[in-house]
Amino acid sequence: MRFMTFERADGCRGLAVHGAGQWRGLCDGDAGYPGDLDGLLATGADLAAVAERLSRGEVIDVATVRHLPPLGRPGKILCIGLNYVDHSNEAGFEPPSYPTVFARFASSLVGHGAPMIRPRQSQQLDYEGELVAVIGRGGRNIPRDLALNHVAGYSIFNDGSVRDYQFKSPQWTMGKNFDTTGAFGPCFVSADELPPGARGLRLQTRLNGRAVQDATTADMLFDVPTLVSLLSEVMTLSAGDIIVTGTPGGVGMARKPPLYMQPGDVCEVEIESIGVLRTPVVQGE
Repeated sequence: MRFMTFERADGCRGLAVHGAGQWRGLCDGDAGYPGDLDGLLATGADLAAVAERLSRGEVIDVATVRHLPPLGRPGKILCIGLNYVDHSNEAGFEPPSYPTVFARFASSLVGHGAPMIRPRQSQQLDYEGELVAVIGRGGRNIPRDLALNHVAGYSIFNDGSVRDYQFKSPQWTMGKNFDTTGAFGPCFVSADELPPGARGLRLQTRLNGRAVQDATTADMLFDVPTLVSLLSEVMTLSAGDIIVTGTPGGVGMARKPPLYMQPGDVCEVEIESIGVLRTPVVQGE
């Protein structure tokens, strides 16, 4: 199942499902509207039944609606740094023996097709294509062999990083949380449509059509079940939390000369069997 969160030109927000080559869905206020994906995951709704209901809705023309992040208010956005050996090496770090975890906040999120804004404070806005794992069932101290039972599905992230702010201190929070720098989408794909743990999927990031990152999710140092298990040792994971699983090598800051995103650029992150997350870059005021 593939779900898309959208907003019509009249401001009405809705949820759609993909089937038979088209999107069909319902808007808030329509009879039978099941609610947004955040609420559905939080209440443990049967997503197959939701998909069936949405499939009886109106056809959604993706060219006339605005894509929103699949989940607009995740309780936790847990990001994993240095989760590919080549990226650890290019960034000047030893590959970690334990996940490097930092947090993003929902105020930084932006949907597919919406602009990623380069802040006026910096010219060092970098791309990072990443797989997202979405928690569907909460828990604490989750064993690794049961961890995938807690994952509802997957999506794509571009972890836009303002590098000079990221490295102003040993903590990366500031450089990872400028408004509208965390692109998320274009859709949510249920776990049953992908290999276990979304392992072995090709991940490619393109800047203005040029491939700048090209890897497979099998290269992650800490795979999805390992991340779910280790994170749940520390905190209770809740339905609707998202884990942004890290980026492969090829980021702009490591290139010579550095390759940062500029106003007018278009960045695309494609993950096999999930889709393409497309983000134009504009200059902030």
